[in-house]
Amino acid sequence: MPQPNHHRLLAVILGTNEIASAIGIQLVRAGYCVVMSHDPDPPVIRRKMAFHDALFTDTVQLEDIVAERVDDGVQVHQALRRPAQILVTWLGLLDLLPVRHIDLLIDARLQKRRITPDLRRLARLAIGLGPGFSSNSNCDVSVETRPGKIGPVTDARWTDAADGVASSLGGVGAERFVYSPFAGRWHTPVEIGTRVYRDLVLGHLAGIPVLAPRDGILRGIARDGSEVPAGVKLLEIDPRGRHAQWTGTDQRGRAIANATAAAVKLHTAYRITQRNPA
Repeated sequence: MPQPNHHRLLAVILGTNEIASAIGIQLVRAGYCVVMSHDPDPPVIRRKMAFHDALFTDTVQLEDIVAERVDDGVQVHQALRRPAQILVTWLGLLDLLPVRHIDLLIDARLQKRRITPDLRRLARLAIGLGPGFSSNSNCDVSVETRPGKIGPVTDARWTDAADGVASSLGGVGAERFVYSPFAGRWHTPVEIGTRVYRDLVLGHLAGIPVLAPRDGILRGIARDGSEVPAGVKLLEIDPRGRHAQWTGTDQRGRAIANATAAAVKLHTAYRITQRNPA
């Protein structure tokens, strides 16, 4: 049964990428009002698999869920009185904290190069995804996102550190990506889903042409006009031909979303056990 609107659970997800979006879909189906907070580092490249572009187009549909952009805390507060939905915003966590106490806070930015913040006590439950999280140091529950090991971490150890090895897609690893060699303004006229060929110019970073690394379908590319830092993914080519995917949620995103839901259940069961010891 749906919750009364004044009891709507508030989930804040840090990140607007495809992983954050897959989690948002699962949470909104569970009755949460979900607010996805944009972070520019790293830039989102798999934009047809994410709600990210709602920041620029007001609404985006992914699967059967439509997300809309909000620009201030008042709009977020008003959304808590409506049916469960996904909101995408430029507002940061510090802007969202005064709106109302956060029931669930998830860091889904998967930042491999930054020191992760301490999220504990900022929400009733704080979950950290990917490298740099430990339930003993900076979150209540951490979730491993490395392929083959996806799932909640049930002890106080740290999630695996980034090793710089890209997961395989169609038998191709890091060679399907182009990384920014330096910081600069990115411009591209090419749309996601376009068939491209090796050495085709796909855009310019600070005026320097960036070439396709191989033949395939453009699975992801940083948004035109973005200011990007050095060393981040600018674009991705899907080499799988007719089996290429560049829209909707993918298997990895759904697996991490399921693991995040399992982390929520794990923490809830733990709290019940603590309140009612045998």
